[in-house]
Amino acid sequence: MDTPRRYHTIDAIRAAAVISMVLYHLYYDIFCLFGGHPEYCLLTPIYLWERSICITFIVISGVSLNFSRHGYRRGLIVAGCAMAVTLVTYVMFPEEAIWFGVLHLLSVSMLLTTAIRPLLDKLKPIVGMIVFFVLFMLCYGIPNGHIGLFSYPLIRLPAALYQYKWLSVVGFLSGDYYSMDYFPILPWVFLFLFGYFLWRFIKEKGFDKVFYKKIPVLDFIGRHSLLIYMLHQPILYGICYLIMGQK
Repeated sequence: MDTPRRYHTIDAIRAAAVISMVLYHLYYDIFCLFGGHPEYCLLTPIYLWERSICITFIVISGVSLNFSRHGYRRGLIVAGCAMAVTLVTYVMFPEEAIWFGVLHLLSVSMLLTTAIRPLLDKLKPIVGMIVFFVLFMLCYGIPNGHIGLFSYPLIRLPAALYQYKWLSVVGFLSGDYYSMDYFPILPWVFLFLFGYFLWRFIKEKGFDKVFYKKIPVLDFIGRHSLLIYMLHQPILYGICYLIMGQK
């Protein structure tokens, strides 16, 4: 079990992702939601910006599970928040509802990792890192119908897997499924597991001492990231509504 001393630099990294997320959603509200230019979010720099935020959150969440003695409770709390996001977006924006976004993915990843933790802990950290990063790379294209090297297809998957809407949360995206924020279990659970083993590798090599440094403002934001995640978009939407008028 890790030392109870807090690794504040991890909070700072999480805070940087939170700040980036708030700025991204502000951009989205101004230009895509209220400005009537949804194509702006398809621009490559904006897409990469969004990916960088989510990748950071997923990896840091995997890292942070090492510090939790109550993985199931943590996963259920995040699952509750995810369901709240689904309910609110469905009521307010039915056509843009979030059915399985990053919070849903994180909750499933936390619960699954906690359940198989005794098996995972038998792996050496470097082995776990390599195995799960390779699996993430190979499975990255599953929502697009293939296994390969990230977006480069090597093996096409059977079309039958993509005919059932309920399999979309696994990663087999059907044509009639849409979630405004979509992070299926495959491939993203493997990135979460990569983060879990990344910290174990850092700890094994004694590099964890680097993460003791506390950055006051970022430390506060990082420790309250879930609350900020839940509140920031309604606040941004309200501000944009007041300034720019009805969508």
